[in-house]
Amino acid sequence: MKKRMKNAGIYFAILAAIVLTSLSAPPSGKYVTKSAHISFFSHTDIEDISANNYAVIGTIDPASGDVSFSVPMQSFEFEKALMQKHYNSPDFMDTKVYPKSKFKGTITNLSEINFDKDGTYHAKLEGEMTIKDVTKKVTEAGTITVQGNSITVDAKTVIVLADYHVAFEKGKPSTNIAKSVEVTVKAKYVIE
Repeated sequence: MKKRMKNAGIYFAILAAIVLTSLSAPPSGKYVTKSAHISFFSHTDIEDISANNYAVIGTIDPASGDVSFSVPMQSFEFEKALMQKHYNSPDFMDTKVYPKSKFKGTITNLSEINFDKDGTYHAKLEGEMTIKDVTKKVTEAGTITVQGNSITVDAKTVIVLADYHVAFEKGKPSTNIAKSVEVTVKAKYVIE
């Protein structure tokens, strides 16, 4: 009985050491988001179209300035079911063939952003955006707000649909959908 209690005490001590070690392990240093919000807006005289996606994942490495986003394209939600159907169709985004869009880039003015000090900082990004089967170099700007152990990223950009093989020459889409759409990003990151 004493031997069994002694073994149980040893096992408990080992388990406690493992738990305490994992709790005190330093974070990797990357900021991670698993529910970033990306929306887009299209305006024409005939119709306004907007959609929201809250399933975007991404990382920011404050040491290197590396930034990445992965956007599940079927997660965009529209006001009208018909808009969603058209958006996902082979004639528009073809989300079954191209289920994700990606951005991979770098913060080019990293020295101007202090991830250890609360505040709002202007950020410049350069990288590559992939939508459907097209990858293009992009340069964008936004803000990074540092607050404690989390950061919030806000950015707006305009995407020309034809640049990513989304273009309509005739029919309703050619008049109902703008040639370019405004994309807004709002993401809260926590340190990993």
